[in-house]
Amino acid sequence: MNKNFYITTSIAYTNSVPHIGYALELVQADVLARYHRLSGEDVFFLTGTDDHGIKIQRSAQQKAISPEKFVAGNIKQFKKLIEKLQISNDDFVSTSDRAKHWSGAKKLWKQIEANGDIYKKNYKGLYCVGCEAFKKESDLVDGKCPDHKCKPEEVEEENYFFRLTKYTENLHNLITHNKINIIPRIKKQEVLNMLEGIGDVSFSRSKDKLSWGIPVPGDETQVMYVWCDALSNYLSALGYGKDDESKFEKFWPAQIHCIGKDIIKFHTIFWPAMLMSAKLALPETIFVHGHITSDGQKMSKSLGNVIDPFEIINKYGSDALRYYLLREIASTGDGDFSLERFEELYNTELANELGNLVNRVIVMSKKYNIKIKNQDAKVKMTNKNEKYLKNFEFAEMLKEIWKQIKKANQYIENEKPWELAKNDQAKLREVLEKLLNDLEKISHELEIFLPETTKQIKNQLHTLVAEPLFPRIK
Repeated sequence: MNKNFYITTSIAYTNSVPHIGYALELVQADVLARYHRLSGEDVFFLTGTDDHGIKIQRSAQQKAISPEKFVAGNIKQFKKLIEKLQISNDDFVSTSDRAKHWSGAKKLWKQIEANGDIYKKNYKGLYCVGCEAFKKESDLVDGKCPDHKCKPEEVEEENYFFRLTKYTENLHNLITHNKINIIPRIKKQEVLNMLEGIGDVSFSRSKDKLSWGIPVPGDETQVMYVWCDALSNYLSALGYGKDDESKFEKFWPAQIHCIGKDIIKFHTIFWPAMLMSAKLALPETIFVHGHITSDGQKMSKSLGNVIDPFEIINKYGSDALRYYLLREIASTGDGDFSLERFEELYNTELANELGNLVNRVIVMSKKYNIKIKNQDAKVKMTNKNEKYLKNFEFAEMLKEIWKQIKKANQYIENEKPWELAKNDQAKLREVLEKLLNDLEKISHELEIFLPETTKQIKNQLHTLVAEPLFPRIK
C-alpha cells in the first residue's frame, strides 16, 4: 500500500492581492508535495484563503461593496497565482465557501464545546485589526502593534472563550519531546516561551461588531473567531463534518503544515490544543519560513517596494521566480528579494549554466545523430539530495544539482566533441551519450523545483530540437 501524505500551506488572508511571501510558501510546499508523489506516496496538497474578519469587512465597506464581492475578486487572484506558479495542489478551500467549509468548522466547534472547553464571558482588551488578534500591553512597542505600527482598538464585549490553559502543560511536553515537530529547531524554544503565562483565548466576536463570519452553532448573536473558522480548513477540505468523511479518515493528520513565522503561535499552540479538545490526531510537523524583504527593507506599499509576483512571472517566467525563491531565500529564515540579484542568478545559473548546457548537448546530438538510451527510465534521487529534502534544505539541494550542471559543462570543454567528430566517432558517441544521460538525471532531480523547465528538457531529449530555456536578460 502507498503511504498517504497530507501537506498544507496556511490560508492566505484576502484583504489584498497575493504578495511574494505567499508565493514563497506555495513553492516550498509544492516542492515537498512533488517529491512525495515521485516517492510513490498518495499525496493530498491543500491551499486556500482566509476570508472572514473585521479587516475584510472594513476593506469592503471602504470600497462600497459587499464582503462577498470583495473577497471573490481577491480569491481569483490567489487562484491565478497558483496556476501561474504551476503549483500542484489537489484542492483549494475558501473559508467563505459555505458548501465546502462551514460544516467542518461548525463540527469542530461542537466537538470542543462538548468537551466543556468553550465558555462565555465579558471581556475587555486591546484588539489589532491588522493581526485580527487581541494584544497584551507587553506585546506592544510604544503602545503600538510592532507588525502594523498602529494602536490597537479597545474592545469590550461578551465573547465565547476556548479553555486553552487546560492544555498548556500537555502542549509543553509534546513540543519539548518533538511530538509536535517544529522546523527550524530554533523556533521550538520561542514557542515554549510563548506558553509561559498564556491564557484562554477569545473564540468568537459579537455579530453586531462583526457580521462577516460563520455563525456560532446555537448562538446567532456571535460569529466564530478566526481560530476555529480559519484553522479548521485543514479538516473541512478533507470532508470533515460532511456525510462522507472517508477522505478525512484517509489523510488526517497532516504530515506538514507550511506556515509563515508570524502565525507560529496559532499553529503550534492554539491549533493542537483545539485538536486535543476535539480528540483528533495532531499534525506531525510545523514547517516555518521567514519573511521576504525588498532590497533590504521591509516591504511596504507606502515605500513603493512591494514585489508583485505576477510582474516577475510575466517577464521572466514562473520557473525563474521559483528558482530564486528556493535558491536564494533561506528555507527557514528571512531573505531579500533584489531585482539586481534576481537577474544575476537568472543570467549566470539559469541561462549560462543550465540553459547553455542543454542547448549545446541537444544541438551536438542532433548534428551527430546521437540519441539518449533508455530515456524515461526511472532515475533514483541521490541519498544526499533526499536528505536535503527531508531537512527542508531546498537551496542546498539546488546547489548540489548545480555542481552536476557545472561538471557537465566542464566535461564538454575537456572532451571537445566537435574535435572528436573529426577523428574518433566511437569516443564522440560515448561522450554525447554520457551528456544526454547526465541531462536526464539532472532533469529528474530538477523536476520538483522547475516543472516547466524539466518538461522542456525532457521534450528536447526526445526530439533533439533545441529551444532556449532561459533567454538571457540584456
